[in-house]
Amino acid sequence: MIGKEFTHLDWDDIRHFLALAQAGTFLGAARQIGVEHATISRRVAALEKNLGRKLVDRRGRRIVLTAEGEEVARHAAHIAQQTAAIEQLGRTSTTDMRGHVRISAPPALSSVLLAKPVAALRQQHPGIEITLTGEKRFASLNRREADIAVRLSRPEDGDYAITKLAEITFHLYASKAYLESVPEAQWTFIGYDEGMNASPQQLRLFEIAAGRPIAIRSSVLEFQSAAARLGGGVVMLPDFAVSDGGGLERIEDEDPLRREVWLVVHAEIRDVPAVRVVMEALKGAF
Repeated sequence: MIGKEFTHLDWDDIRHFLALAQAGTFLGAARQIGVEHATISRRVAALEKNLGRKLVDRRGRRIVLTAEGEEVARHAAHIAQQTAAIEQLGRTSTTDMRGHVRISAPPALSSVLLAKPVAALRQQHPGIEITLTGEKRFASLNRREADIAVRLSRPEDGDYAITKLAEITFHLYASKAYLESVPEAQWTFIGYDEGMNASPQQLRLFEIAAGRPIAIRSSVLEFQSAAARLGGGVVMLPDFAVSDGGGLERIEDEDPLRREVWLVVHAEIRDVPAVRVVMEALKGAF
């Protein structure tokens, strides 16, 4: 800085500031990094002090970056990408089946389809550790939030190796007692909360409901299924999540909703032995 003695910056301060710039809130940044929100505030304050610049305008729960904050965020994002590339380069130098692999996948897929291959993989390769995060949002592979992602939509851009795993279908389900006692014109429905209104399955549910109420909403698919089994209404579920004899009857549809499942990995680490063997295990799940 002109007129100032040069100060060595702490990369951890920059990393916490970048998370805040990306998340827009202290709470969101804390969740992204896995720390308390007070830690984000303290780290950002330390960076501002070291730079002698105000980077953030605090306006209630949300924050607004100053012009200098925007500039620092741009540089920090570039540094983060280069750091991730160096880490990935180091990982490609080993031939050992060892390491920690992070997987991001939708919660329903994680609980129903991925537990078995992950457990089998651990038995075969005890040197590999797995962290699986069931989340609806798209974890950033560039920022190393995940090494491998299982997604229900194909990424439009990015330096990724992408493989189509499968195509899954969705049908309406309800309990036998509900279907026998409630006329179709009086059906009520069970769906996701408002945060999923733009998802293909929720849009199809709106279309089918045609003005009939979506009376029960939840972000948890297992809750939706349980509510339907107890006579709470008609629910749209992926067929893989419904077991025979589970208390739900399928309502047949000549044109069921179909969604593609994609396996995504950053191109720079797809040949890392531990990553490659995890990818093969996930492919086998489908």
